[in-house]
Amino acid sequence: MFERIREDVRCVFDRDPAARSTFEILTTYPGVHAIIAHRINHALWARGLRWLARWLSALARWFTGIEIHPGARIGRRFFIDHGMGVVIGETAEIGDDCTLYHGVTLGGTSWEKGKRHPTLGNDVVIGAGAKVLGPLRIGNGVRIGSNAVVLRDVPDNATVVGVPGRIVAHERPSVSDRGAEIARKMGFDAYGTTKEMPDPVATAINAMLDHIHVMDKKLEDMCRGLKSLGAEVADLQLPDLGPCEIHSTAPVQELESGTEDGEGEGKTEASEAAGEKDPEKSADNS
Repeated sequence: MFERIREDVRCVFDRDPAARSTFEILTTYPGVHAIIAHRINHALWARGLRWLARWLSALARWFTGIEIHPGARIGRRFFIDHGMGVVIGETAEIGDDCTLYHGVTLGGTSWEKGKRHPTLGNDVVIGAGAKVLGPLRIGNGVRIGSNAVVLRDVPDNATVVGVPGRIVAHERPSVSDRGAEIARKMGFDAYGTTKEMPDPVATAINAMLDHIHVMDKKLEDMCRGLKSLGAEVADLQLPDLGPCEIHSTAPVQELESGTEDGEGEGKTEASEAAGEKDPEKSADNS
């Protein structure tokens, strides 16, 4: 238990650049205070002193603002940054090298006894305000963005964003055993976010817009073909869709660089299809 407490203190230097000394961490970090108290409370819980463990956990909550049930199982090098409002339920299980930010809830969705809280793999980061509810399995290396609500299992090395949580494929480069330790530090994502994190909603809408433009072009070709065969086709003036596109919340510099690079770069198939239409018609509609 004491060896794990020492690891919990040492890992703060890797994940919080504001940490200056061990004395500062031991005296001013409520997340460290909460995990030290939990290590002791969990040992009491395992020895059958459950009322005392619950009472001490309630006392630790009063001092730190972090509620960890003494029955929860927490791995090595666990870090709670800031920590206010964190709730970890009785049957929750947390692997090694995990990080939680303030407002995170590892909660249950059932009043029945038994396993009702999440199980986290190794190297999981959960951003501020995120909720992971139910007996879910969160894989190794998962990143859960701030304020996400996770209600389903998450595979390894995925990123989850949104309400309800949507899984975004997020490949991570493989590293050798010798570089695993430094890669873990350099690859740490604060608050469970990355600069390259895509927006799944914008991606889905853009795909539908691309499909609509292609179908519109095919329909016009069919009408011209029928007219050439002598068929009577009514000329209906449909509103031009134009180069409508949904942008994600990427930095403005990245968006500008994407539109200035080369011919055709930074455009979707929707804008390309729209460009094939009559420019005078587009100007009238605009």
